Amino acid sequence: MSDNQREPYTHLRASIDDGTTRLDLSFYTPELAVTVFCVDQQRACLDISSREGQVSISSTGGGSVTEADIGLARELAHAAARYLSECERLYARRHMDLGFTRAEA
Repeated sequence: MSDNQREPYTHLRASIDDGTTRLDLSFYTPELAVTVFCVDQQRACLDISSREGQVSISSTGGGSVTEADIGLARELAHAAARYLSECERLYARRHMDLGFTRAEA
């Protein structure tokens, strides 16, 4: 593998600070499944998973959807759009720097 290509991986870190447990899960792989489903016609659930781990995001307390849940869903959608834009920009720049044309990529 070249210097610019790295193996995909998942990173999990657990810590306890002042009696509060914190879990950090980072996916460094394009091999993710992203699914959305509805539970009991009351709450939406967003799952992001790989072979190594899974993150689930759902409504407050696992109950019916609230205005705060809608606000979080909008924030997630905006962040995903920014992530897509940044990935496209960096990909295009890297290929321009390497002298590739779109047909060669």
